[in-house]
Amino acid sequence: MSITLAQFTEELFKNPVLFITVLLITGVIFVNGWTDAPNAIATCVSTRSMSPRNAILMAAVFNFLGLLLMTFINASVAVTIYNMVDFGIDAHEALVALCAAMFAIVLWATVAWYFGIPTSESHALIAGISGAAIALHGSFSGINGAEWVKVLYGLVLSSVLGFMLGFITVRIVECIFKRRDRIKTAGFFKNAQVAGAAAMAFMHGAQDGQKFMGVFMLGIFLVHGEANVTGFVIPLWMIVYCAVIMGIGTSIGGYRIIKAVGMDMVRLEKYQGFSADLAGALCLLTSSLTGIPVSTTHTKTTAIMGVGAARRVSSVNWGVAKDMLLTWGLTFPGCGLIGFLMAKLFMWLF
Repeated sequence: MSITLAQFTEELFKNPVLFITVLLITGVIFVNGWTDAPNAIATCVSTRSMSPRNAILMAAVFNFLGLLLMTFINASVAVTIYNMVDFGIDAHEALVALCAAMFAIVLWATVAWYFGIPTSESHALIAGISGAAIALHGSFSGINGAEWVKVLYGLVLSSVLGFMLGFITVRIVECIFKRRDRIKTAGFFKNAQVAGAAAMAFMHGAQDGQKFMGVFMLGIFLVHGEANVTGFVIPLWMIVYCAVIMGIGTSIGGYRIIKAVGMDMVRLEKYQGFSADLAGALCLLTSSLTGIPVSTTHTKTTAIMGVGAARRVSSVNWGVAKDMLLTWGLTFPGCGLIGFLMAKLFMWLF
């Protein structure tokens, strides 16, 4: 099942419920671009391979390309998110719970951004809709354990594999170029850093864009009173819309996160930044092809930690890393609880 742009536009301005639902989902996509997408370009900005302006423009373009191409090749991440929770058979209550979850995610992400801490909007999304589903059912029966366990796989994959690939990749690069003049290789690694950042932005669109399109489709179906749609096709207009909103979010709020990830945690040289980007992109590609929803933030930051640790453990600012880890650990219970409370409040009000 799908919906054309003409059908969507016509109904958007006739149906206030659809308008509010789309507005909230748009806010979540915007916040993802605001807080998650800058991770993809953090290292190329911190190593001065690109200016923040050019890096943000590049990220917007490659986010769109990643979202477009990967959705056509393999939309399994979107399907995983769509099937992760069961909002029941009452479409009205399900829609209220979904809107409450979107509100909770925006609230959580805005607070984290204010303190300059890069949160995982992927995990916030999963936690928010899970908390709302629990509130709706009054139990854990609304959680699809078979799909939810993929999140746990993704958590391990993005953290462990990201760190290991970062460590190994930079070692290989150092081994290949150890006899080369560092000054002569500076230009090569500057260009390689730009290519690596483009690859990260591409894979961010492939991963995170699909997650939010899965929720977008769920919201549209619920507005139409269809709570049990089992199959759907993501339309091209939705891919373009999500990519544009994500790009706008990146351009407005990106620098604070770029500073935390690319500058404060580890001071990187160009070849190290390239190694971190390559490692992160490979990890995201693996997870996208297997349909496992992972966090771009986790993947990129753990890859940077692995690159820094390969030089020496003390080169990583573990104070900043500790703050990130604490925020990640709090995301599931914290955003899940807010989603639960907002769902209860919204159901009482509406």
